[in-house]
Amino acid sequence: MAARWRAVAAVVGGTALIGLHGWTYGNWINDDAAITFAYARDLAEGAGPVLQPGAAPVEGFSNPAWLALLVLGKVLHLFDTGAIFGVPDYVLFPKALGLACCAGILAACHFAVKRVTRWPSLVTVFAGGLLAAIPSFVIWSLSGLENPLYALAVAWLAALLFRALAAGRVHDVRIAVGAGLLAALAGLTRPDGAIYVVAYPLVALRFARRARTVVPAGAGLLAFAVPYGAYLLWRHAEFGRWVPNTAVAKNQQPPALANVTRVAEPVEYLGWPVVLAGVLVTGLALWLVPALRRPLAGWLVPLVLALVAYCVLNAEPAGEFRFATPVWTMAALVAAVAAVEGMRALAVRRRVLLAVVLVGAAVPSAPALADSGRGFASGPVVPLCQIVQRDGRVFNGYADTIGLREGSVLLPDIGGTALTSRLRVVDSVGLADSHIADLVSAGDFAGFRDYVFDELKPTFIQSHVPWSGLTGLTRDARLSGEYAAVVLDRTGQNGDWVRLDALDGDDLVRLRAYARVALPRVEAERAATGRCGAVLRPGQLP
Repeated sequence: MAARWRAVAAVVGGTALIGLHGWTYGNWINDDAAITFAYARDLAEGAGPVLQPGAAPVEGFSNPAWLALLVLGKVLHLFDTGAIFGVPDYVLFPKALGLACCAGILAACHFAVKRVTRWPSLVTVFAGGLLAAIPSFVIWSLSGLENPLYALAVAWLAALLFRALAAGRVHDVRIAVGAGLLAALAGLTRPDGAIYVVAYPLVALRFARRARTVVPAGAGLLAFAVPYGAYLLWRHAEFGRWVPNTAVAKNQQPPALANVTRVAEPVEYLGWPVVLAGVLVTGLALWLVPALRRPLAGWLVPLVLALVAYCVLNAEPAGEFRFATPVWTMAALVAAVAAVEGMRALAVRRRVLLAVVLVGAAVPSAPALADSGRGFASGPVVPLCQIVQRDGRVFNGYADTIGLREGSVLLPDIGGTALTSRLRVVDSVGLADSHIADLVSAGDFAGFRDYVFDELKPTFIQSHVPWSGLTGLTRDARLSGEYAAVVLDRTGQNGDWVRLDALDGDDLVRLRAYARVALPRVEAERAATGRCGAVLRPGQLP
């Protein structure tokens, strides 16, 4: 009983450290998360897998497992309904899910290491402390995106492999099936998560006789293929693609040899000294603690796969290593158990020496990571509420000002816009528009402009660097010939435009007058990244 309470305390304590760090980012939710929020709302309300009711079905999300949790929250009136304890539930619910996933990661850690150490609770709380010290992990785990569920699936897959190796049960069919199902969960949480289907076969081939691995490996692959394959078939039937539309829009390329160099990026983020110290302590633990050698491979294989997935993916312009969450997760778990067990195996004087080395290695990294966290807190990446106010509600105001009953708006930030706009939202990046995704993927920006000006003819256009510069939208003569600028910055690149044939009389004068009043107020509220009302609904005004 005492051991159970120590385990609970370790998991809760480690999760609390992560939550305390996350508190510094306030109610920030990333606008990309709101794209999934919009799909969750429409699915729960019966509109189907669409960005807005009445829109064409396009897979503008790449996280169906996370989407399912949001739909469940909506059905249970825990999400997209109102405020809970004064906090909007579109903030509270996904952040609570994120923290629950973090607790699940630490529970997986304790479940695994209690087979090999007398201090599983110490390892667990230490792992929580390491994760809490990494701003990238905390930021994206509490961003409203799928990162924490992805990390949870990888952590439990690793824990299953760790336990199987420690007990000599790698050849057990139940282990293989569990590994296959967890790999399917990872693959249905993020597209790159499918890589973890090879984790069990790699471990089994190394640590079990080949003849005994054929049946379990086949069972594991089948356990992965049934749910994952079923979703692929549904995707193709519903959307006409085998891959998410988001992958097409982002022009994800097959891996190349040059991708290998990207492994240095997360190392530089943490700091070379601390990474080298982690490698040192892991090697020391493997040398000094024979009982750790086999099971630790169950964590090192997913760690390597996480690094491979990170290197293969296109660089994420949002920054803060959004796609590295499983890397941080597995690195922290490996480092925690290696440090605790390595220390235990050393004499007292050598423990002190190792502690000095580890602290010394952490000294350069601590201020750099702290600065990264503070910098993000002061200027977070594309806050949901900023897009709600600046794009969704301001363009509603434009439409109301000229008495527009129906219309459309073309712009690059669509999450908060889709939740609040009464206009048809057209995604200029292509995440939620399959034709634009195809054009962007092919680099056919002339075709993109022809599609915008000759076919879509949106009522409003937001020009936005760098996207408007890349597509040539603001250099196209049709923009200045068929649209008038409502507001435009000095560069001529960032602004709001209205189609001339939507105007009548002094509409343009009134639009510009409205913008002069509304936009300064919206800009003044930019710092309030989590304050845009208890509910987000189409037609709201700033």
